[in-house]
Amino acid sequence: MKVVTWNLNSIRAREERLLSWLARHEPDVVCLQETKVTDEQFPHEVLREQGYHAAVHGQRTYNGVAILSREPIEDVRIGFDDGADDPQARCICGVVQGIRFISVYVPNGSTVESDKYVYKREWLERLMPYLDKTHVPGTPLLISGDFNIAPDVADVAEPDEWRGTVLFNPDMTGVMTRLADWGLRDVVRMHKPDPGLYSWWDYRQLAFPRNQGLRIDHILATPDLAARSTAAGVDRDERKGSKPSDHAPVVAELDWP
Repeated sequence: MKVVTWNLNSIRAREERLLSWLARHEPDVVCLQETKVTDEQFPHEVLREQGYHAAVHGQRTYNGVAILSREPIEDVRIGFDDGADDPQARCICGVVQGIRFISVYVPNGSTVESDKYVYKREWLERLMPYLDKTHVPGTPLLISGDFNIAPDVADVAEPDEWRGTVLFNPDMTGVMTRLADWGLRDVVRMHKPDPGLYSWWDYRQLAFPRNQGLRIDHILATPDLAARSTAAGVDRDERKGSKPSDHAPVVAELDWP
């Protein structure tokens, strides 16, 4: 099973790129973020023609998450369903071939002094109870998406420049530690332990040609499922060319079922 997470930064702007990538790589499950369209505007029909079911939690102009799958997606749930008054479309989950997949788009946070960073911290505090409620112990779970967190110095090209920002600070790295303590394994790092592997590059200042990026898009899995991963990495080539997303697809292969 080939699993992908990709922040498209607008499915309208990147629809042809997505369809071309799907045709070339034929992934089984794709978790998307920042689709930036309503459910009605999502390209269900063209994806269906390409062989994909779609579960969508959309939002006009901002946010938006989705799961694509070659097999039917069961038990689809949107949001955290925790009673909070939160209109932002940032989380969706569903079950494919016995694995619960969760696609998340964690808030960026803007600056650490801003209300947006307060929202980011509050959103992440809601994530742990959501995992406890969603996950059935002993069953496989995979959560992936744009976490807007670089877990470690090895995940940042210029640590001194980024240290203390909303993407790389002790609060945020602590979140990734708590997720690991909860029982999730970083599948990419299992296969690519060396520094210099990134999933996001700023559009400005020639960040991509200089490889001045951050690894903020992650695939995390429960231990038994992570142990069945056979390969993982970042498709850096998809960041090249005309009008790419600022994120590249992150890919993992699983020996499943």
